[in-house]
Amino acid sequence: MAELDPATTALLTVECQSGVVGEESALPELAKGARDSGMLDRVAALVEAARGAGVQVLHAIAERRPDGLAANTNARLFRAAGRLPVRQLSGSAAVEVAAPITVAEQDLVLRRLHGLSPMAGTDLDALLRNLGIRTLVVTGVSSNIAIPNTVFDAVNLGYQVVVPSDAIAGVPAACTAEVIRNSLSLVAAITTAQALIDQWAPAR
Repeated sequence: MAELDPATTALLTVECQSGVVGEESALPELAKGARDSGMLDRVAALVEAARGAGVQVLHAIAERRPDGLAANTNARLFRAAGRLPVRQLSGSAAVEVAAPITVAEQDLVLRRLHGLSPMAGTDLDALLRNLGIRTLVVTGVSSNIAIPNTVFDAVNLGYQVVVPSDAIAGVPAACTAEVIRNSLSLVAAITTAQALIDQWAPAR
């Protein structure tokens, strides 16, 4: 993988929120996989390394109003979300970025009330263009739905996309490797969290 210019690169965390990957997750199997595999720790380390290198960090959060107004109902996933014991309600703890990932003052947090991708129906594309970003590093969950959506949307909009393979997760765990091998590797540069951290480490 070529060296990434911090001035034109951004790191995106996707749905790394308490109600998805935290201890009180609506999706316990996904949350357990993200924690037990070390994925959350790697995303947290990437976030810190990115900030240290001057790479813009953004956090994409999925949420809904308590009354569900304007939320999607056109897929089984959306309808099921409204019946889960933990709901991703605006203003609740469920839609805060999950530990150990931190949010710094210079980070941008994008919240969406609908859809499957943080690139569709949010300010993400416009903000990235305003920042002069050409390369997007995508991390988070899930490799089943939101990560592929994000990668494909970004590629369609002309961005170079990088996916650290050990900084995304899905269910079952084996799904992630298959999605990377058969889909994401065709459109994005595949790397590891450590390779990016090493690249972003300050010169010694």
